[in-house]
Amino acid sequence: MKKVNFTETVLRDANQSLIATRLAFSDFEGILSEIDKANFYSVECWGGATFDSCLRFLDEDPWERLRKIRKAMPNTKLQMLLRGQNLLGYKHYPDDIVRMFVKKSVENGIDIIRIFDALNDLRNIEVAVDETLKCGAHAQGAISYTQSPIHSLENYAKLGKEMENMGVNSICVKDMAGIMGPNEAYELIKALKETVSVPVSLHTHSTTGLAPMTYLKAAEAGCDIIDTAISSFSGGTSQPATESLCYALSTLGYETGLDMKQLKVINDFFKPVKDKFLKSGKLNPYVLGTDTNALNYQIPGGMLSNLVSQLTQMNQLDKLDKVLLETPKVREDLGYPPLVTPMSQMVGVQATTNVLTGERYKNVSKEVVSYLRGEYGRAPGKVNEELRKKILGDEKPIECRYADTLEPAFDKMKAEVGELAESDEDVLSYAAFPQVAEKFFIKRKEARQNVVSYSIRKVEE
Repeated sequence: MKKVNFTETVLRDANQSLIATRLAFSDFEGILSEIDKANFYSVECWGGATFDSCLRFLDEDPWERLRKIRKAMPNTKLQMLLRGQNLLGYKHYPDDIVRMFVKKSVENGIDIIRIFDALNDLRNIEVAVDETLKCGAHAQGAISYTQSPIHSLENYAKLGKEMENMGVNSICVKDMAGIMGPNEAYELIKALKETVSVPVSLHTHSTTGLAPMTYLKAAEAGCDIIDTAISSFSGGTSQPATESLCYALSTLGYETGLDMKQLKVINDFFKPVKDKFLKSGKLNPYVLGTDTNALNYQIPGGMLSNLVSQLTQMNQLDKLDKVLLETPKVREDLGYPPLVTPMSQMVGVQATTNVLTGERYKNVSKEVVSYLRGEYGRAPGKVNEELRKKILGDEKPIECRYADTLEPAFDKMKAEVGELAESDEDVLSYAAFPQVAEKFFIKRKEARQNVVSYSIRKVEE
């Protein structure tokens, strides 16, 4: 009997896609021991936007969150998403920072690191893959899936083979926008299974309504692992429901290894959590629906929920449709990059700016300028030369791996943050998000001083 393994995403991508990663540790602490009993292949619980969100919005130390999850779930492989040379930020970091980040991620509890580059420039994942393997963890190379005139089945199969040659333990096809149809999944997974010998995983979203059918055809083609979300946090811009896929595949003769009774326990826990976010407005019903327009604009779930959130805050939600129409045009101008972090943010912000200013590229973000310079790697296709010349003039784009031009920075960051950093992990937080991390460290220090002062007063009383 063929087995299809499940990666549960509620602790990372599901809540990132639906509620912009606002799920606090206290929201799910009480169910961790039950998740640990469900027999998931892995639980994606860290990386992606969770790191930034913990520091910026939730007043949590992301490293401490990981350690707590590890302690509560000793029997389950913990998985994270890493953006290659971008780590969890939005720019390239020097190799010493990348290696230290991977090392500390594994030391603090991560078993599987899914590593991707937004442009599928494999030069940008090789250091992270190498360090993951050196640390004894599972390195999963991820192909950022997209559709365009320049992306083909043959190219994706070639990428998979190059990743296998790099030494990855498995390969993931990462369909961020949920645009992969059933036949496309069957053909691509089949091509990869015929090209590589390592396990193949598929990650998609329910945004367009295709995901359940896509997963079933992927399983037929030999897919080894699929990403799903417990039903309370499934659908819309999230992943398909874990329980539904488990049931469907079981009735089709596949083994899943999941305990359906345990899945119900987990879902019952998350139902009131979902209701809380609905009532607070942090979960916008818009992202729970099916939007087939995504087949055109190819916006991933997390990006769409953030766009809705940002336009709402600016009182400009009525401009959403125009922004969605502008997005594929910006993407074409930039050489058809897959819309995954950080490219999704770059393209989304630029499309929004173009719409709100009423003039295309009147204002260009510094990230797009860096991209045009080649600081993020090779553009998949031809960049609009008129745009490049407008922004860069006669400046030539970088041809080498950009990280090769960066000096080691860990010791510099350590000296810069000084006594506010209590560990190497704190230094890495600062390296990733300097201003945000510094504010968090100051707040943490003040909170501890207040506790000490309170204790002294109590003793004196």
